[in-house]
Amino acid sequence: MTSHSPSVLRDGLLAGKSAFITGGTSGINLSIACRFAEAGARVTILGRDPEKAQRAADEVRAFGADVLALTADVRDYAALDAALRASVEKHGPIDILVNGAAGNFPAPAVGISSNGFKAVVDIDLIGTFNGCRAAFEHLRKPGACVLSISAPQGSVPTLLQAHVCAAKAGVEMLTRVLALEWGPAGVRVNAISPGGVEDTEGMRRLAPSAEIQAKMAEGIPLKRFARRAEIAEVALFLASPAAAYIHGVVLPVDGGHSLSGFGVASLAG
Repeated sequence: MTSHSPSVLRDGLLAGKSAFITGGTSGINLSIACRFAEAGARVTILGRDPEKAQRAADEVRAFGADVLALTADVRDYAALDAALRASVEKHGPIDILVNGAAGNFPAPAVGISSNGFKAVVDIDLIGTFNGCRAAFEHLRKPGACVLSISAPQGSVPTLLQAHVCAAKAGVEMLTRVLALEWGPAGVRVNAISPGGVEDTEGMRRLAPSAEIQAKMAEGIPLKRFARRAEIAEVALFLASPAAAYIHGVVLPVDGGHSLSGFGVASLAG
């Protein structure tokens, strides 16, 4: 069972809402899906692996939600558009869109092929644009909320992360531009920038040993990594009526890590 407790915000905040979450079959995004379900939302999760999507749906369904599990690659606009239409057919207009699909691997710029660089940009940035663009006609207006998952690399130059820095910087600027363009339609657009998060694929790739993890944690003012549940609670807040006037924000949720220019310290060894 996905760990997402304790629940800080009261349940029922999203009662009657419909949420569509890309990358929702694992990690942070699965925890967000579970938390949204617990708060009363109807949830669609999207991933690339059908079996993984069904397992994730079972976890979300345990919270009593009406869940739809779909498979598509966010780089494929037509497939993503079809998935969104299937979600709307089952759950109605989209109240909350979470763009969570992402890719990452540590490598120096000269060690990344053009295709490798493009793959990360295509998943993180193009995938986020595709999700937003394809979803726009299906968003409830006014009242819908778009949340994109960024990372500290979007604003802090980070060794061995040129591809991710470029992609996430694009996600953050896209968030701000869409906030300007879509605000008049009553659609709020924000992003969350989590730091290191326990029990995620990103952590396993960027900090594969206990020694590296300990060194990274020491550089965080709060001296620990985030829990997946803590990121899910922030997503719930931003998607809820409690955040009705928060718009165009990229919110760091990193324990203060980015304050110290973590990029050199974390991955430079």
